[in-house]
Amino acid sequence: MKPHRRVFVVGGAHTNYIGKFHPDFIWKKHPDFGTRDNPTLEQSLHKAIRDAFAATGIDGAQVDKGYVGNFVGELFVNQGHLGAMVVGADSGLHRKPFARTEAACASGGIAVLGCVDAIQAGYDVTLACGAEIQTTVNARTGADYLARAAHYATEREIDEFTFPALFARRAKAYKAATGTTAEDISHVVVKAYENGNKNPFAHMRAVKTNLDKVNESAFFIANEELHEHLRLADCSQVSDGASAMILASEAGLEKLGIKQSDCTELLSYGHATSPLGQVEDLTRLDNAAAAVEVAYRDAGMTAADMQVAEVHDCFSITELMMYEAAGFAPFGGAAALAKDGATTLDGRIPVNTGGGLMSFGHPVGATGVKQLLEIHRQMKGQCGDYQLAKLPNVGLTVNMGGDDRTTVVTIQRNIG
Repeated sequence: MKPHRRVFVVGGAHTNYIGKFHPDFIWKKHPDFGTRDNPTLEQSLHKAIRDAFAATGIDGAQVDKGYVGNFVGELFVNQGHLGAMVVGADSGLHRKPFARTEAACASGGIAVLGCVDAIQAGYDVTLACGAEIQTTVNARTGADYLARAAHYATEREIDEFTFPALFARRAKAYKAATGTTAEDISHVVVKAYENGNKNPFAHMRAVKTNLDKVNESAFFIANEELHEHLRLADCSQVSDGASAMILASEAGLEKLGIKQSDCTELLSYGHATSPLGQVEDLTRLDNAAAAVEVAYRDAGMTAADMQVAEVHDCFSITELMMYEAAGFAPFGGAAALAKDGATTLDGRIPVNTGGGLMSFGHPVGATGVKQLLEIHRQMKGQCGDYQLAKLPNVGLTVNMGGDDRTTVVTIQRNIG
């Protein structure tokens, strides 16, 4: 889809993404356990929104409408009705139209598209935000909550860790079809951690790894057919955190007194959805590829035009398959792209520059918002130690929900 009213990303903010092994996260082995608590969902959302206002120089009274992405707040923290929670961040937001969006791990991407659609309908200044708190329960209970993003009635029993098993199933099929090895896939993990180590917002910023550590990482899936196809190191993080950003029309920028040259422009987007539990080809992310195709078509661009990308890497195999869905590599060629360094910070097409879901972290409802904001920040030179040497002019995001059942793709260009 190409917006008929231009859409600009003004800027925004992330909270720290935190969880186990983050130095600020309070867990049973932390010295501050019992004396202070981790941020709540409300605190995380409000901080991201207030920081986004501070970063862009606007306030809540200037926002016309907004959306908040969140997957399972009712389960992890016993809280729904999050549109009404968001407006508590700033008195200027009171009485403004806000609502929650849910599409599993694409909840944040759908929040962004809600803002884009609102601008097409005549609103001028919108707020997209997303958040998730997932560290309130043990891993097995959390895995059961997150399994709601699959077809629960038919896929829950594949393993107690449903989503790791679903993507181990993809890894098994992909390796058999392409000859890709587990060690090939390890290069994706190492890149993620190297980038995250440079990112002050990253969940795993203090954790270092290398190929040997990744290759020695523990297998944990109980399903015997899938056990050897996914390691702990191959997984994204169980993270808490929030992200928020401002999107505006041309008229909105004039109202805010913000120059177009200080913004990035959302040129096009793709949004594709496929039936739960009906994956047609385990070796390809067909739904993501369909959304990518629409975004490229409507932007008048191809994969060769992309200079930076944020793609969904819920597991390491997913990032490799995303390279192919995005057209960065032919079928079976993704591992070579990773091994050759083409997707590193100084590579031909840097991917997940802040560490991706595996290292930056994955507070589910925030991820889609984070991805767009990261492209914006790279284009505006705001990424500090993980900033690309040359500011990119065109970038891609691919935010995926479930086992490639919902996908949101956007293309941004730099202005300036």
